[in-house]
Amino acid sequence: MLIRPSRVNSGAVLVSNMMLNRLRRLCVDNRGFSLGEMLVVTAVIGITAAVAMPSFLAMQPGMRLNGASRQVFGKLMWARAQAVEENITYSVIFPNNHTMTIIRDANANGAADVGETTENVDIQSDYSDCTLSVTSGDTTPNFLGRGTTNGDTVITISNTAGNRAVTVTLTGNIKIN
Repeated sequence: MLIRPSRVNSGAVLVSNMMLNRLRRLCVDNRGFSLGEMLVVTAVIGITAAVAMPSFLAMQPGMRLNGASRQVFGKLMWARAQAVEENITYSVIFPNNHTMTIIRDANANGAADVGETTENVDIQSDYSDCTLSVTSGDTTPNFLGRGTTNGDTVITISNTAGNRAVTVTLTGNIKIN
């Protein structure tokens, strides 16, 4: 006697084989990206870069001005902190339009004498288009051992993006305007 398989079972086996074959094709199909897809992605990246580059370049002078202002501010804060820590005068002089010199001024004369250490800070080494100048007040701020100064000083940092003023007050407070 010959037994014939039922239709339901043969249909399930057929569907199962089809799914297995499709899964095999998907696993074996690892051709990667087509040339057209790669060209489209390259074009999108190129257009995005072309649109973004002018705005990025336009904001760089402002970023350099802010960086130079923060550098001057930080060095002035450091000089004040050292003066308080060591209870000695620290003087800051500006020999040219891009350099400031911090002097551990033991005799409080505002000049670097024998045995007094100095630190030169050139803002143009990091911020090439920035200059600084003392625009008002005491031209040589001296931070005394109590953290105060001899007078108010305004240091202006400039470049093509504009100006920033770093203010040193009589009480020794330092701020960027």
